Amino acid sequence: MSHPHPELGSPPPLPEGGLRVTPLGGLGEIGRNMTVFEYGGRLLIVDCGVLFPEEEQPGIDLILPDFSSIRDRLDDIEGIVLTHGHEDHIGGVPFLLREKPDIPLIGSKLTLALIEAKLQEHRIRPYTLEVAEGNRERIGPFDCEFVAVNHSIPDALAVAIRTPAGMVVHTGDFKMDQLPLDNRLTDLHAFARLSEEGIDLLLADSTNAEVPGFVPPERDISNVLRQVFAGARKRIIVASFASHVHRIQQILDAAHEYGRRVAFVGRSMVRNMGIARDLGYLKVPPGLVVDVKTLDDLPDHQVVLVCTGSQGEPMAALSRMANRDHQIRIVDGDTVILASSLIPGNENAVYRVINGLTRWGANVVHKGNAKVHVSGHASAGELLYFYNICRPKNLMPVHGEWRHLRANAELGALTGVPHDRIVIAEDGVAVDLIEGKAKISGKVQAGYVYVDGLSVGDVGEPALKDRKILGDEGIISVFVVVDSSTGKITGGPHVQARGSGIEDAAFADVLPKITEVLERSAQDGVVEPHQLQQLIRRTLGKWVSDTYRRRPMILPVVVEV
Repeated sequence: MSHPHPELGSPPPLPEGGLRVTPLGGLGEIGRNMTVFEYGGRLLIVDCGVLFPEEEQPGIDLILPDFSSIRDRLDDIEGIVLTHGHEDHIGGVPFLLREKPDIPLIGSKLTLALIEAKLQEHRIRPYTLEVAEGNRERIGPFDCEFVAVNHSIPDALAVAIRTPAGMVVHTGDFKMDQLPLDNRLTDLHAFARLSEEGIDLLLADSTNAEVPGFVPPERDISNVLRQVFAGARKRIIVASFASHVHRIQQILDAAHEYGRRVAFVGRSMVRNMGIARDLGYLKVPPGLVVDVKTLDDLPDHQVVLVCTGSQGEPMAALSRMANRDHQIRIVDGDTVILASSLIPGNENAVYRVINGLTRWGANVVHKGNAKVHVSGHASAGELLYFYNICRPKNLMPVHGEWRHLRANAELGALTGVPHDRIVIAEDGVAVDLIEGKAKISGKVQAGYVYVDGLSVGDVGEPALKDRKILGDEGIISVFVVVDSSTGKITGGPHVQARGSGIEDAAFADVLPKITEVLERSAQDGVVEPHQLQQLIRRTLGKWVSDTYRRRPMILPVVVEV
């Protein structure tokens, strides 16, 4: 990703009395949210999430923030404040705690329950501090106050961080639903009180800054779901994020009303909904939720399945159903509801799943043809209202792609934040709050760290480039045996192609050229295997390019005897 400040070097030592804010993820992208605050030589981290891979990152499971800038300062970290329990805010925590397991985690009851369950799989028992809205905690030199915000998961919090350098407010993800299902409003009174004290720097959610107006209430979805349930002839299959408790509650309510039983499908969905029910965030009538194994005993018109896969993830339950690679087989007359938004970059994968489900006869209900989703992020109207309440002295848009950050900055300017006090940064850019003014001071390394199976950080951009070539163009291998002293060919060349679209017989035309090049090199005294491999690669590569206009990966193997 291009950097808007290519001339920036490493940030200088932080001046005494200054506060440094360094986002390591979440700027210029949707996901991987992580921000490091530094004061007096101590660090406080807000969120540590993951980004999910796109099509041009084959084989990658997750993308983490880059911890390299803080790796030698792990002992300076006072704690990790988690604003809410979505994967793009907590998914990276296990990987950071692998490096130092005793970093305290600070968050609300549900958020901590979700991350503790995740850490159990990594065999990490964290130190935790449970907080709620209205609480104020001293975390090293950071005086943190927690404020209730409404989002698409219960128990979300904003955090006001006070230091002698000033007060910084980080909204986390938020919206201003005035009729939330759990009656937990974004606490505008608290933000107004913080405004009276003076918000020196506001870090504000940018995801919906381009969307005019206000986000509709979550409860608007209920009537649409009832209509879908009323018209469904057979099974209903709902795909949602595994942490969207409010949406699942509405599904349960509709299922109960229409006499259906509900089964959760997928490990993360079963785990998270079990936690939400145990803690009282999910209200489940007795007998409504059943084990998926018992569904065969129920008629189709009494079945609701709730699974993951609303973003078209290849290994999620819904994608596997669409590909006929799941124990649950889609049949003609089933109804599938995709009860979530489209994360930018996932559109093709989602529509591929929709087409696959439709092929098997399913009626697919999604955001494009029914109001089965409302966003969890404040739209432009809400952000304007919010800025007029907060009246920040400095503004730093966070959580969004470049277009979202720019749009959010413009909204801030419209409400009176001076242009020279609006900082549009990106991952790795350090922003210092000194004497009441925020300014960019440098940048640190903040690239993508790829998780591939059990490997973390071992796969880099060169490997991904090779994977793309293999996927797009295929591979051609050439095997040659040469005399170690003379360089003359004693066996081969033999050519095999996989995925290139070129039949093996077609290489008969190029074998004489490879032989000729190798014989000429032997006459010139070239016998080193690496040099011979390069000659083979150039000769074969030029022939394939000229003949087929393709650029497959070419793997020459030279064996000396």
